[in-house]
Amino acid sequence: MREVAFIKHNKEQWLEFENAIYSNTYHKPDYLADMYIQIMNDLSYAQTFYPKSKVTQYLNNLAGQTYQKIYKTKRIEENRVVHFFKTEVPLIVYEHKNYMHFTLLTFAIIVAIGVVSAHYDLNFIRLILGDYYVNLTLDNIQNDDAMGIYKSGSNWGSFIAITFNNLYVGLRFFLYGIFAGLGTLIFLLYNGIMLGAFQYLFIKENAFMDSFRGIWLHGAMEITGMVVEAFAGFILGGSILFPKTFSRINSLKIGFKNGLKIFVATVPFTIFAGFIEGFVTRYAKEMPDVLNYIIIFGTLFLIIYYFFIYPRKVYKKMFA
Repeated sequence: MREVAFIKHNKEQWLEFENAIYSNTYHKPDYLADMYIQIMNDLSYAQTFYPKSKVTQYLNNLAGQTYQKIYKTKRIEENRVVHFFKTEVPLIVYEHKNYMHFTLLTFAIIVAIGVVSAHYDLNFIRLILGDYYVNLTLDNIQNDDAMGIYKSGSNWGSFIAITFNNLYVGLRFFLYGIFAGLGTLIFLLYNGIMLGAFQYLFIKENAFMDSFRGIWLHGAMEITGMVVEAFAGFILGGSILFPKTFSRINSLKIGFKNGLKIFVATVPFTIFAGFIEGFVTRYAKEMPDVLNYIIIFGTLFLIIYYFFIYPRKVYKKMFA
């Protein structure tokens, strides 16, 4: 978009924001929050395409004034990385909370489809997981070592291979959103059905608790992280389907940037889950049950708190 067209397209809205900033009129926190996000999106676009333009300086000043009005002259005195994880990502998550709700509901339905399909047709499990994997798992269960499959390879070798694979899978969840979200949905369908069928295999063999104490040591964080990565993909897809007041290409750029930030925020959790799978899961059988449950529910709470609870707290703290 040419600079003149960009200004013409947004001028009225900017003047409205100016009036909100400099007037003494009371505005609801939600309005100020949406206004700040909109200005930051416009500023990001201007910095990319018109870095030396006066419109970039204008938007930068407008963003600064908005910031002061919202935070009442409080300044952020923290490292950029800390600010990214502590403030920036949670606000993006909260801004797109409807996509998160959609992702959670969709994932739950897909996993349920996997479970029900496996219940009514046991051959479905082999179709999804493959004969070799199913036979190996059944042998381990019969040998009273349901988690034996996680004992192959060295600790470090498993950790590195698993972590890189999970990062690759997570990146695909995000990038497949470029196909208007359909790619992410199909990939989520495949992985969700596989999870449901795999878990039902242990239920069928009366080894559910063995699988719970083992698989979910790393799975609590890994699977939840997968849902968040799909959420990032749906943000990308939604930016194409629902551009709002932006041109479709500009909306795509904003959606890509926001989705990428969420994906980056999942990386530490993915690495931690890989570490648990490589170094801890193989010892699940020998560990005290209480330690298993502490790790499972502790890691689950950690990732749920950051992506599902903390964003609302940040939003209320900054804009209420």
